[in-house]
Amino acid sequence: MASEKQREQQEQKETPTQNHTDNAQPKDEVTTKGEEIKDDLDQLLDEIDEILEEDSEEFVENYIQRGGE
Repeated sequence: MASEKQREQQEQKETPTQNHTDNAQPKDEVTTKGEEIKDDLDQLLDEIDEILEEDSEEFVENYIQRGGE
């Protein structure tokens, strides 16, 4: 004889759940904020690339291990 709680749990397992995120559309403010973050990240990566291009030889020399260091 199944208890009320066991019957409820069984019914929940048998009932298909809907995924409400399937048809979700991003809000404009979220999309805008995401684009701003992406642009900021791109600018930061560009700055890093420029610095590495200018100082690449020095950068590499500082990180090369010499004679067992």
